[in-house]
Amino acid sequence: MTVKTDTPQQLTAADQRFLTELASQLRADSIRSSTAAGSGHPTSAMSAADLMAVLLARHLRYDWDDPGEPGNDHLIFSKGHASPLLYAMFKAAGAITDEELVGGFRRFGSRLQGHPTPVLPWVDVATGSLGQGLPYGVGIALAGRRLDKLPYQVWVLCGDSEMAEGSIWEALDKAAYYKLGNLTAIIDVNRLGQRGPTELEWDMGAYRRRAEAFGCPAVVIDGHDITQIDQALATARDAERPVVVLAQTVKGKGFAEIEDKNGWHGRPLPAEMAELAVAALGGQRSLRVSSPRPDRHDASRQPEPWAVTLPRYEVGGRVATRKAYGDALVALGARPGVVALDGEVGNSTYAGQFAAVYPQRFFEMFIAEQQLIAAAVGLAVRGYVPFASTFAAFLSRGYDFLRMAGISGANIKLCGSHAGTEIGPDGPSQMALEDLAAMRAIHGSTVLYPADATATAALTAEMADTPGIVYLRTTRGAWPVLYQAGEAFPVGGSKVLRAAAGDEVTLIGAGVTVHQCLRAAGDLAADGIAARVIDLYSVKPVDQVTLADAAAATAGRLVIAEDHYPQGGLGAAVLEALAGTGLPLRVRQCAVSDLPGSGTPEELMGAAGISASRIAAAARELLKGDG
Repeated sequence: MTVKTDTPQQLTAADQRFLTELASQLRADSIRSSTAAGSGHPTSAMSAADLMAVLLARHLRYDWDDPGEPGNDHLIFSKGHASPLLYAMFKAAGAITDEELVGGFRRFGSRLQGHPTPVLPWVDVATGSLGQGLPYGVGIALAGRRLDKLPYQVWVLCGDSEMAEGSIWEALDKAAYYKLGNLTAIIDVNRLGQRGPTELEWDMGAYRRRAEAFGCPAVVIDGHDITQIDQALATARDAERPVVVLAQTVKGKGFAEIEDKNGWHGRPLPAEMAELAVAALGGQRSLRVSSPRPDRHDASRQPEPWAVTLPRYEVGGRVATRKAYGDALVALGARPGVVALDGEVGNSTYAGQFAAVYPQRFFEMFIAEQQLIAAAVGLAVRGYVPFASTFAAFLSRGYDFLRMAGISGANIKLCGSHAGTEIGPDGPSQMALEDLAAMRAIHGSTVLYPADATATAALTAEMADTPGIVYLRTTRGAWPVLYQAGEAFPVGGSKVLRAAAGDEVTLIGAGVTVHQCLRAAGDLAADGIAARVIDLYSVKPVDQVTLADAAAATAGRLVIAEDHYPQGGLGAAVLEALAGTGLPLRVRQCAVSDLPGSGTPEELMGAAGISASRIAAAARELLKGDG
């Protein structure tokens, strides 16, 4: 049986019967798939089945044959563990078969993974780490309301357990601030979490007060009443402000033996019980739904070609790399798909320069780093190239969002400024000393750390065309420009700044330590010691060929200097790259080994052992044969 609806009208008795039947099918299919897999969360799916049946059949404007249609609505399962329900919806829409649903769910090699990922063309983002779906929805809704100017709606299904996550409230706050009436949060309040009752259980008044305190109108409904659901979703679509639909539901709804019973979270029904449950739900069905179709829209943004003219800097002039990032970002604004976000530090990251020139493509996320990253991911879903900036230390606050962005294969660009002891008197709370390791560890990431303004501008442009998560580390202080304007800095490359046939040791730096390495090489040369200097601006991927050539030329003597803790940063990248070469290595790693305090940059870098004098001393130790 196939039912098609366009603009939702008042429900008829036949509509009511069909939607009730569809909800039962979604429940039964959730049970069948999870029981066949031997794992999954059927009870979390069953509580939201009525909500999703009404959404799918009457309100979700979506062309299932063309997931890339720009006018399609977006559906995000923030409660990603309810994936059996999402996949059951895909079956009802005709996107997947019953055989794939039951035989593929949670199986090795299947695209129906335990939690949704964009390996499925109808899934925008990976979810499963709670509290993230709604923040992603903010970014997608921002694109629709501020950039695309398209009438699509973003529907996000949330669980009540994740309402304890601060990121949910960051999302509601920013959604209200930007008046994102094209975003609807549907909260499945089924009272039970993983180990027992949730914080608020069924206190719907408390949920309402909290949502409204963040500026979002809230509608409280019976989440199993088809008419109430339909009316709430119709009211929520394209409202003046984002609407929160608070649906009181029963976990395990549809099978009396497990309804509102603790201990069934994340447990498939045993085969015999599953058979009884499916029978209680009226048996297996094959209902088909053709969701309302969106109007067709053109995805192109600007027909004429654009040209980017990067800033130019004089060799020897002193320019902070964070300033060069801001300059280059403005230049990249000539590309209509480039957008920028910042975490209320745009006057320090220099992303504020982009805001001044392209205000419609700049989004202030204030001090909400999780939402900053999530909004960037959401904008990337819509095909934009987002550059998100804040102090490097504060990106750690949103690290789980970055980890999940890697799973999503998100195309986002990050700039972390004020990194390392180089920032000086602000002290250790502001010094990112773990960021290179953290960013290198993310699946598919690229990590860049330029030493001067010319390299920064070139690498900022490279970021825009490098797929995936790309991280650029910039510094606070102004350092001499080393490179001529127009020099190329390909991702995965490096620069050899000093080299000769008789080099005895290689000094490897990135960012500020490149300047220290150059000074150290000058000091060593005064003593008759020839040192090769490498600017390893691409930390991931790393230039293995140049490193191996240098190690071979200098008898494996390497001094690696980094304004970072020794674990996982530049030194680790070098040693990992050379591990399989078979070259004998004698290495000194100059890194920040103790907890810094306040002081001048010179004092702090000296105390950390990454000043020119300490680098030169490490090289002398190697040449004495102490390595």
